[in-house]
Amino acid sequence: MYWNVTLHAKVRKAIPKLPKRVRDTLALLLKEIELTGPVKGNWPNYGKLGKDLHHCHLKKGQPTYVAVWQMMDKEIRLIEVIYVGTHEKAPY
Repeated sequence: MYWNVTLHAKVRKAIPKLPKRVRDTLALLLKEIELTGPVKGNWPNYGKLGKDLHHCHLKKGQPTYVAVWQMMDKEIRLIEVIYVGTHEKAPY
């Protein structure tokens, strides 16, 4: 069964401003979350930030881009991506 992945309004607004390589990597991450769920131990610098909060790097180097997502409801399999952008402005 698939997971329903939604994007926070700020994430939808930020995506067009991201470099193409980061957008492509984000698209791959979103597809993988949809297929296999929120835990992404195979992604670079993946980590749990809390009970239902996760993050990983989309691009290393200067600047480093990250994605942060939250499992909103395990029963209906709902995940919301709450941040995509540079590491410096990440909400953790």
